[in-house]
Amino acid sequence: MPSVACRHPIQCIVPPYMVEHMARSADPRIRERALADLARGSAVRAVRAFVQQMPAMMVQASPTGKKHRFIYDAKKKDVLPGKLVRSEGEAKSADPCVNEAYDYSGDTFDFFLELFGRNSLDDAGMALISSVHVGEADGHDRFQPLNNAFWDGSQMAYGDGDGEVFQCFTRSLDVVAHELTHGVQSFTSNLLYRGQSGALNEHFSDVFGILVRQWRRKETAAAASWLIGAEILIPAPTRRGIRDMEHPGTAYVDDPYLGTDPQPAHMKDLYTGPADSGGVHINSGIPNRAFAVCAKLLEGHAWGTAGIIWYEAMLQLSRTSQFKDLAAITAQIAGDRFDAATKRAVKAAWKKVGLS
Repeated sequence: MPSVACRHPIQCIVPPYMVEHMARSADPRIRERALADLARGSAVRAVRAFVQQMPAMMVQASPTGKKHRFIYDAKKKDVLPGKLVRSEGEAKSADPCVNEAYDYSGDTFDFFLELFGRNSLDDAGMALISSVHVGEADGHDRFQPLNNAFWDGSQMAYGDGDGEVFQCFTRSLDVVAHELTHGVQSFTSNLLYRGQSGALNEHFSDVFGILVRQWRRKETAAAASWLIGAEILIPAPTRRGIRDMEHPGTAYVDDPYLGTDPQPAHMKDLYTGPADSGGVHINSGIPNRAFAVCAKLLEGHAWGTAGIIWYEAMLQLSRTSQFKDLAAITAQIAGDRFDAATKRAVKAAWKKVGLS
């Protein structure tokens, strides 16, 4: 079986700029682990390109053609998938991480099937494979719990976190749904993972990650939290989540390990540098805010009208689509599928972030 070293986080929930800040920590344990993460991260570009070009080659079909989950235990090592510990229909495990991976991947499957008639990530019954308790080598011939969760093109992998900043990555339904949506996205518009198209890639995962959670909890757009990844962080006054869709740039502020959330909330502050693959996580804050504003303007449940518009847009975009393309196509879908009032709400939301 291949190891995490060659199937390293291709699309991770913890962005590289957070890891880079941790690599400057005064705490040697935090710093050493982050430096090891950054060193391994430089090897993933070719793997990411292959996964984006050949997504169908990464698929394991469901034995039944319907929802089928396989949960593996990597036993704190970096060889994936590990030992099979729970399959579809089997009883709960004594391990809460196994049960969370099983339940939340099932919630994500059910969401796409019930709302959009989509049969798994590829719309053809793809099996959902997850590995929990994934470890990573620390540079001293030792294994440490992986400080991330990722989708590698064929399966999910979850670390247990360092216990100081992050805790078990299966705890958050929106994190699980976010990463699985990368799978959905690879079989739809398959947005190129760089610059604005890459930020849209991350944006769609945040949108449907948050919608799965709101749908599961039956929350309205007005009442729901718009934080991504709140449950995977060790609580502290300086951190609330990985990202805040409604208020980008505020998820963590002056945190001793993570610094301050760099996400912009408006096009005037668009990041244009080379880091983070041209700002794929950083700039996703702009369309994220547009979606949250739109969902609240439309009222009711965000997975309803707004979710339908964004899902149809995800199917129609091309690999190199930009923010302006998503703004235009969502407005068009809103008018064609719904009515003039819905179209005005969509356009008002995009105007709020500097796109009209």
